[in-house]
Amino acid sequence: MPLAPHERVFVDTDFLEEDENHGSIDCHGCHGGDPRDPDWRTAHNGLIKDPTYPDPQSGCGDCHDVENSRKSLHITLGPYRVTMKARAGDDADAHKKLDKAFDNYCGQCHASCGACHVSRPNSVGGGLMEGHIFQKQPPMKQTCTACHGSRIGKEYFGENEGYKPDIHHEKYMKCSVCHTAEEMHGDGKGYEHRYAVESGPRCEDCHRTIYGDQSENVRIHTIHRGKTSCFVCHSQSYKNCRTCHMGNDQQENSFFTTEPSWMDFKIGLNPSQSDKHPEKFVTLRHVPVVRDSFKFYGEDDLKRFDALPTWKMTTPHNIRRKTLQNESCNACHGNSFLFLTNKDVKEDEMKANKGVMVGKDLIPKKIEQENIVKSLQ
Repeated sequence: MPLAPHERVFVDTDFLEEDENHGSIDCHGCHGGDPRDPDWRTAHNGLIKDPTYPDPQSGCGDCHDVENSRKSLHITLGPYRVTMKARAGDDADAHKKLDKAFDNYCGQCHASCGACHVSRPNSVGGGLMEGHIFQKQPPMKQTCTACHGSRIGKEYFGENEGYKPDIHHEKYMKCSVCHTAEEMHGDGKGYEHRYAVESGPRCEDCHRTIYGDQSENVRIHTIHRGKTSCFVCHSQSYKNCRTCHMGNDQQENSFFTTEPSWMDFKIGLNPSQSDKHPEKFVTLRHVPVVRDSFKFYGEDDLKRFDALPTWKMTTPHNIRRKTLQNESCNACHGNSFLFLTNKDVKEDEMKANKGVMVGKDLIPKKIEQENIVKSLQ
C-alpha cells in the first residue's frame, strides 16, 4: 500500500522515548546535516538518506558486528554482476556500459540494514515502516515480499490464479524460519550465486527423518536422494519471464519493458551441481534476458550470451505435499511434457540451454507396476 507523504517521514515519539539505544542518538549522528543551522534548506546539505548503504559499518558498526554484511548478497548484488560480465565476455568497453546499466537498474534493488529494519524498499515507494522504530525481525510483507513479490510472494501466498499457497504459509511460517539472519547478513564470503551460500536453507534442516526409516514414503525419498531435487516432486507451476529491455527516456529516467510472463513447470539438468546441490534433475525457470536486453547502452554488449542458460535452476516457493507430478511414479516417469526439451526452447536460445535441456534418452523411463514394487523392497 502506498504511504501518504507525511507517513513516509513521520518519526514516532515512541522511537525517541522508548528506544534506549537508537532513540538516544542525535539525527545528525547517523544522517549528517547541520543541526545548528536554523535554515532547513541549508541544514539538510549533505544529508544521508540511508547511512547503512553501501557500507553498513558506517551506520551500524559502532554497536553491531556488521563486518560480514559488507559482502551480503542483498548489499553487493554480486551475482547480477557476475552474470552480466559472464555474458559480456572479455570486452572491457562492454563491461563499462553494463556497469552503467547495472547502476540504473539492478543496483536500485539493493537492500541495506535500514531498508529491512527501518524503512520499506524503494520498489514499493519507500518510507518509514513504523515511525523510524527499528524492527528486530523485519515484517515479511513490508520487506521480504515487497521486493520478492511478483514471483516468490505470489507463489507463497497463493496469489497466482488456480494455484494453492505454499504449505509452509498455511502453517503460518515467516520467511525468517528458513532464511535466517546468518544467511541474510552474510558470512563475509563473496558468492557467485545464492545457491552457493553456505548458510542457505536446506529442506533436510527441518525434514530430518525423510531418509530415516523404512516407510514407503521414506524409501521413495531415498531412491531419489542426490538425483532429484525436492522441488521436482513438490513444486507447483510457477511464473516465468520472457524478455526485458532497458533504456532511458528524454528526461534521463530509467525504464524497462517486458513481455507477459507465463506459468510453467519444467524439469531440467542441474547447471550448478555442487556438494550442496548434487542433484541431476532440478526445476528450471526462464529468466528475462535476451541478446539485446542492453541494446540502449551499446550494440552487441552481450557477446557471450550463450555462456549461461536462460532457463536457470529455481526453488519455487509454492511447495505442496501432493502435486500433479507425484500422484504416481508414472506421473513423472515417461512424461516428457514435464521436462525441458527442444520443443520448449526458442531457436535463438538453443545453444545457451544445451547443458540444461533433457534429451529423450535422459527422461526417466515409465515404470511397470511390477518394478515399482521391487524398487520399494
